[in-house]
Amino acid sequence: MPRLSEVIAALDALWPPSRAEQWDAVGTVCGDPDAEVTRVLFAVDPVREIADEAVTLGADLIVTHHPLYLRGTTTVGAGTPKGRVVHTLIKHDIALHVAHTNADTADPGVSDALAGALDLRVTGPLVPDPSDPAGRRGLGRLCELDHPETLREFTARCAAWLPPTAQGIRVAGDPDAPIRRVAVSGGSGDSLFEQVRAAGVDAFVTADLRHHPVSEAREQSPLALVDAAHWATEWPWCEQAAAQLDAISERNGWGLRTHVSRTVTDPWTAHAPSVTTPSLPGAPN
Repeated sequence: MPRLSEVIAALDALWPPSRAEQWDAVGTVCGDPDAEVTRVLFAVDPVREIADEAVTLGADLIVTHHPLYLRGTTTVGAGTPKGRVVHTLIKHDIALHVAHTNADTADPGVSDALAGALDLRVTGPLVPDPSDPAGRRGLGRLCELDHPETLREFTARCAAWLPPTAQGIRVAGDPDAPIRRVAVSGGSGDSLFEQVRAAGVDAFVTADLRHHPVSEAREQSPLALVDAAHWATEWPWCEQAAAQLDAISERNGWGLRTHVSRTVTDPWTAHAPSVTTPSLPGAPN
């Protein structure tokens, strides 16, 4: 069986920490470099449910996309939610490793997995990494559909093929507009509107879209916006990452067992569609 240090070296080769944004917190959060690793659990969020799942599974390592301590901390006391995660992991000899923005821009990266989940053909990065001579790394992906669809049909595709969440799919645009070229970016993507418009695509699939940026984007162009839950747009990466580690394990004869958590850690738990309520001020009679 490989040691944790060997597995981490392989993960760092896939997603070099040096390619993470300066504000990010990637890498190994806890774990003994000399400990043996037999089972690895992949998940989006390093929350208590995932730590408990790893204990039940008998995992030696959790790999998550989101950092545990993104903004730093002064305590890992078990009386705090994040501290409880740390205590649970250390108590059960489970390591935690994070690949965040370094996985976003990788080749393949988070947005490749999102495009794959939607059966889109990737043509290149939305925001290319200037340090990549091959022009394959970068933030987001530009994609094409094999056959044009209306926005209504494309929305149904997203709703059916992304993991279900309480939010579902929100859309801004003409339901009958034709969709041929699509930009995708896993996670929060409204900071990329300028690059998306410049790419000349028909639709942008991302998450966490806010009122004012969306309103302004809709005023500037007919670009259709498809907003899925943050967790749902990044969960496909877990399957992609597990497959990558499986291939490394097979080449090295490690015999690792990889697992992808199906636990929905999206924080939203319910959704109630708006209805007309005559008793409310301004409602039609």
